[in-house]
Amino acid sequence: MSAAASVTLKPGKDQSLRRLHPWVFSGAIARMQGEVVEGKVVEVRAHNGELLGQGHYAPGSIAVRMLSFGDAAPIDEAFWVEKLGNAYRLRHSLGLTGQGKTNVYRLVHAEGDGVPGLIIDVYGDVAVVQAHSAGMYQAREAIASALQQAVPGLRAIYDKSSETVPAKAAPGAQNDYLFGQSTGQEHVVEENGHRFAVDWETGQKTGFFIDQRDNRALLARYAPGRRVLNTFCYTGGFSVYALQAGAELVHSVDSSKKAIELTNRNAELTGLQDKHEAYAQDVFTFLKDRHNQYDLIVLDPPAFAKHLSARHNALMGYKRLNVAGIKQIAPGGLLFTFSCSQVVSMELFEGAIMAAAIEAGRPARILHRLTQPADHPVSLFHPEGEYLKGLVLAVD
Repeated sequence: MSAAASVTLKPGKDQSLRRLHPWVFSGAIARMQGEVVEGKVVEVRAHNGELLGQGHYAPGSIAVRMLSFGDAAPIDEAFWVEKLGNAYRLRHSLGLTGQGKTNVYRLVHAEGDGVPGLIIDVYGDVAVVQAHSAGMYQAREAIASALQQAVPGLRAIYDKSSETVPAKAAPGAQNDYLFGQSTGQEHVVEENGHRFAVDWETGQKTGFFIDQRDNRALLARYAPGRRVLNTFCYTGGFSVYALQAGAELVHSVDSSKKAIELTNRNAELTGLQDKHEAYAQDVFTFLKDRHNQYDLIVLDPPAFAKHLSARHNALMGYKRLNVAGIKQIAPGGLLFTFSCSQVVSMELFEGAIMAAAIEAGRPARILHRLTQPADHPVSLFHPEGEYLKGLVLAVD
């Protein structure tokens, strides 16, 4: 059974789909037939009528996010079971499932797992789903059913899409459990043996910044004996790793009081909270009077640009932030600096950091170039999925 609705592309606009890029831009569409409405699965055809695949339609710049290429097999329960099963098997092969030291991981990473618009994170026996498109939101019940088949031992599935699904496509959307329910108790997960309290119901994103797992482990190699400052700390991921690696002291800064409360709770779970202080302050203000107080600084801000139109201002923001960090770090210090703005490439980010070092008047060397971990895979056909960029600098 094929989709009743279809979009036909202009001549020559089919090449990106033949290279398996999963986006159809609105300007590539010649005509639409049938009931083409937001969230509906539509067939995508070349100008000559050849079927190129199927995807979710949405008004806007990205008109179709592709779910399949070439065939017209229905996007039904079997489709979701196959996709989520493949995603789980990959994470199992990475050693992220069923082993004691880590029980928090990303199960589905949108285009990286062939399902654009869908994020699923697993926290022990709970999966948290975020739909970033109307089509994924409308499929949430089918996704929840497939999840129960794909992931062993799930106790609950929480839908946290109200902040991410387009408002016009899902008016009145509420976060809620699709399967199971809240226990009302603190939920503690483990990452590389480190314990973290996670609040997926009211926390940012799905509750924890899973994408920094490998970079936190790298920081632990350098933290022993150092004075560490973790800025934009959220729940204190880097802080916990630094404390347990033997840092001399760790200071955490975030403008959110709730984030600081979570960071303090996670510091308590280490039993080393006497070496930790947290500050609910603006990072730029905090950095002004901290000259030479730290010999390892983490700069991990939220995305400064979500669209191309904001990219220039974002680069200026990264430069300004890194000028402040480079000026204040002690000689011989290490700077872990990051961008999670998808529209800022590593080349552009590195250029902004170079400009910051020049303005700060400090020699600096790159020790590591960092990215997202393997459970946040990047499709070879969708390089835009590589959103997390990082550098570790030695600052003289």
